Amino acid sequence: MAENKEKLFDMFPPVTTEEWMAKINVDLKGADFNKKLVWRTNEGFNVMPFYRKEDIEGLPSIGSMPGQFPYVRGTRTGNDWLIRQTVAGETAAEINANALHAIDKGVESIAFTMHDLQASDLAQVLEGIDLKKVEVNISCCPRHAEEVAKALVALVERAGAMDTFRGTVAFNPFKRLLKHGLDFQKDIKAMALSLYEAVKPVAGLRCFTVDSCMLNNAGAYITQELGYALAWGAEWMTVLTDAGLKPCEAAGRIKFNMGISSNYFMELAKFRAARMLWAEIVKAYGAPEDCCKMAVNAVTSQFNMTIYDAHVNLLRSMTETMSAALAGVDSIETLPFDLQYKTPDEFSERIARNQQHLLREESHLDKVTDPAGGSYYIETLTCSIADQAWKLFNEVEDNGGFHALLVKGDIQAKVNESGVKRHLDVARRKEILLGTNQYPNVNETALDKIEKENGCVCGCGCKEVADGAVQYLNFDRAASQFEQLRLDTERAANRPKVFMLTIGNLAMRLARAQFSGNFFGCAGYEIIDNNGFPTVKEGVEAAVAKGADVVVLCSSDDEYAEYAPEAFKELAGRAEFVVAGAPACMEDLKAQGIENFIHVRVNVLDTLVAFNAKLLK
Repeated sequence: MAENKEKLFDMFPPVTTEEWMAKINVDLKGADFNKKLVWRTNEGFNVMPFYRKEDIEGLPSIGSMPGQFPYVRGTRTGNDWLIRQTVAGETAAEINANALHAIDKGVESIAFTMHDLQASDLAQVLEGIDLKKVEVNISCCPRHAEEVAKALVALVERAGAMDTFRGTVAFNPFKRLLKHGLDFQKDIKAMALSLYEAVKPVAGLRCFTVDSCMLNNAGAYITQELGYALAWGAEWMTVLTDAGLKPCEAAGRIKFNMGISSNYFMELAKFRAARMLWAEIVKAYGAPEDCCKMAVNAVTSQFNMTIYDAHVNLLRSMTETMSAALAGVDSIETLPFDLQYKTPDEFSERIARNQQHLLREESHLDKVTDPAGGSYYIETLTCSIADQAWKLFNEVEDNGGFHALLVKGDIQAKVNESGVKRHLDVARRKEILLGTNQYPNVNETALDKIEKENGCVCGCGCKEVADGAVQYLNFDRAASQFEQLRLDTERAANRPKVFMLTIGNLAMRLARAQFSGNFFGCAGYEIIDNNGFPTVKEGVEAAVAKGADVVVLCSSDDEYAEYAPEAFKELAGRAEFVVAGAPACMEDLKAQGIENFIHVRVNVLDTLVAFNAKLLK
């Protein structure tokens, strides 16, 4: 039988790229290939509609194995990531109880913030937790990091876990600049060296964090997050080596906390590119190759989370978690779907944990290392993202480094600029948030479920605004402006009614009625749809009888020249009149006093804000 084996598809002749292109151009019927099929990404490079083996020849990401420098395929030979969860509580005992509960449900890495707790409370927080097995990650004010680290080291030593413990005491003096525009008025180098001496006895305790998830949550694009994360890490390498540490000692204490957006394949490629570039950076400082491994915790994004139709957050976080898992990160924190409007409860925290359990225990993603390795598309994406991020990294280095640009507010300004662009894309529906700017559940309400507002979380008692502050990051979520629209509608005394005056061409009136229902549904208006009317007069009379605040004429472009003026005249100002579409006769209709047209090129948010101003009393 072995002698009779044939190569799969051997009976088909090979097809060259030129032949593929010739066939594609025939199918395009004269349309421009680059305009129709090539995707210009926000990350600064083009994505082709297909890739072939020749596209990955000579790429730097090809040729290495998992666990081998430059670690593009992973820093280890397996894919046993840790399931991480943040636990909270008002007292040390409550945090401890919540942590033990999470661990009992399968969490292997816990995180918590000290807030009002003291270092002396740490023993109670960690009571009953096996420090040989469970990773512990602590956030606190940078001023208290050394005190907390010493307390943790003492507990680890008492538990006999000096050689096996893994964890973090986050020293993040740059967070204040990013969140509040205020510099950390202390000697960072002296504090970092003192902190290193405190954690030195425990090899697995990292303390110098790169929290680029903050950039992700402010709307940064993927290459931006990666480029600035690398510059942030290089800033730590410079601070620590200038303080007298060897490059290997410095790199071994740095921890990256990176965000994950819903851009599935690009996020997968981002983490692969991150390991490759970080390995080269650390090596450039003089560290041996086995010290150049990047330690990465991945956190699902908050930027794309929504309050309305919040269960869609589960779909977003699931694909994000899957991207990070397939990319081979060290740990993943899947955020609860209701985080934006309440303190997560047992149900939402359990669902968040189980999302990872599904990927690991049922999909077995932990059994395969770098499954994307060799994929023409992913390998090309990896190098494209790496190229753009590397350019940004060098730009930061050429202009004084990460901290220097933070003090000027330059990095914050660039990220905020991206955030503004993404909000505009959401407003124009170029970026879709299901249930928010597309296909909203028009009958859902949210006022009764919002229990909290986001506030200061720096742990140092910072003010949100202070005199002398440079520009700081704007953490408004992509959905925030649409959500404000709907909340305003909920607070109004009367919910506006939008009546679909459907008439004429059956296919066009149905399509435009659906479009218009989705459009006005984004503001939470009541939508009154109809099967169609034989005359404009009957449609207008039905609208008035229903108490419509807005009447949307839904028909075909050819019929608008007749129907729109008649409907506008019949309505006689008793409701706002809207034409669904952008017909060729639009200028003629405007000349007759018709002002409102909705179509795919209109800014949905601005249009609805204007209607809210007219309709809400």
